[in-house]
Amino acid sequence: MSKRDYYEILGVGKTSSKDEIKASYRKLALQYHPDRNPDNKEAEDKFKEATEAYEVLSDETKRKRYDQFGHQGLRGGADFGQYSNINDIFSHFGDIFGNAGAGGSGSIFDEIFGNMGGARGGRGGARRQTGERGSDIKIRMPLTLEEIAKGVEKTVRVKKMQKCDTCNGSGAKPGTGLTTCGTCNGTGEIRQVSRSMFGQFINVSTCQTCGGTGQIVKDPCQTCEGEGRVKVEATIKVNFPAGVSEGNYIPMRGQGNAGRRGGEAGDALIIIEEKKHDYFVRNGNDILYNLTISYPDAALGGEVTVPTLEGSTVISIEAGTQPGTKITLRNKGIPQLNSYEKGNQTILVNVYVPTKLNAKEKTTLKELSKSPNIAPKPDENKDSKDFFDKVREVFS
Repeated sequence: MSKRDYYEILGVGKTSSKDEIKASYRKLALQYHPDRNPDNKEAEDKFKEATEAYEVLSDETKRKRYDQFGHQGLRGGADFGQYSNINDIFSHFGDIFGNAGAGGSGSIFDEIFGNMGGARGGRGGARRQTGERGSDIKIRMPLTLEEIAKGVEKTVRVKKMQKCDTCNGSGAKPGTGLTTCGTCNGTGEIRQVSRSMFGQFINVSTCQTCGGTGQIVKDPCQTCEGEGRVKVEATIKVNFPAGVSEGNYIPMRGQGNAGRRGGEAGDALIIIEEKKHDYFVRNGNDILYNLTISYPDAALGGEVTVPTLEGSTVISIEAGTQPGTKITLRNKGIPQLNSYEKGNQTILVNVYVPTKLNAKEKTTLKELSKSPNIAPKPDENKDSKDFFDKVREVFS
């Protein structure tokens, strides 16, 4: 599998003792153990890589050959690429490190992982499954900004696989039971043993006949046809806390598809989507609102009603308000998730310029344009720095 230097992988020197090598491997094995990193391919590869390095450096003969000839000197030895899954490695090392034949000494995996469930114990112990775990289901839930701001409970309807009530999930006809699988003799595993000059190798794979349970259904349940589960339409109540964002998801443990023949149910993953709002644009926990006012309101000032996430409110417009002015309403935004802090509502003021005027309006505006207080002064166009600073501020 790996062609990196084994000492580098374990983080030890070439003069390191067996105990130092073992201690370093223990640390890496615990860090990348599959039970602590479910469905993490990178962690699994690092676990295999560290195990491969330990298998060589913990053995005096192999270590000596490796020190002399490098990887070339180990041809014919352990190659972890041949194993179909991580369980093969556990069984493989159960014999290599378990002092097989010496009577009673456990493997390094018993020592390191003994408190992690014992399911992967050394010496190739059977790892019977209780049934296939059900798959997860993903449900997309659109929420309005108002719902996100307050938090909301929703009832979700979903089609999923549920445990069969007739057979209680066993898949067997009521009054009958399960029988021991003849292919694996009830172990749930198929083992293939091979030997080489470097030791005994055991390749372990899940029994395809029973799916790893060690038992088969002799007389299937007529309701679920031996599956142990049926398709139903169910409802799930979900509480969405205030402050969630697009792409966040809420895992509902055990609310996914039921597993076959008594296997545990998967999860329901409720993925949050934000509905487009008629007035507001979300920016983190702040919301932005574009307010367009008339020229007279901008020039004379006054009061204007604006929407917020909590209803309408009245704000004051100062006389002489310029386009691009920002007005901030404190604590009118989105709450911080799992916090009492809230964002703000920023109002960006825009001045409406009419496009259709009747004759009287045109005459009035022409008269006004002659006033020194209406027309812009020549020096106001001299330096546009303030204008661009405002633009940057608005879009920052």
